[in-house]
Amino acid sequence: MKKEIHPKYGPSTIQCACGNVIETRSVMPRIQVDICSTCHPFFTGKMKLLDTAGRIDRFKKKFDGRVAVNKKSTKVMPKMPVKLKFSDEVRKEKLQALKEKVKAAGK
Repeated sequence: MKKEIHPKYGPSTIQCACGNVIETRSVMPRIQVDICSTCHPFFTGKMKLLDTAGRIDRFKKKFDGRVAVNKKSTKVMPKMPVKLKFSDEVRKEKLQALKEKVKAAGK
């Protein structure tokens, strides 16, 4: 490492707005934060709903009744005609012949 180019890394304190103080190490001797793990709703389990200036109410009022719903299409897809290579009778005859051939090979 080159000398005299790195910042000083030493003990530091992190102070939250709720009053919690955390001791750690950093290049800054004192760090001030608004929220920490002791007062954050995710870690405390207390969910706080912050509705600044009624944003949620305005959103609900604006989009009331316009909820997207998955609707099935009413159009019926046309079925493609199935082209049979052989008629039903010919298929049955061929299947029967194949079964007899398998029986004969198995004996």
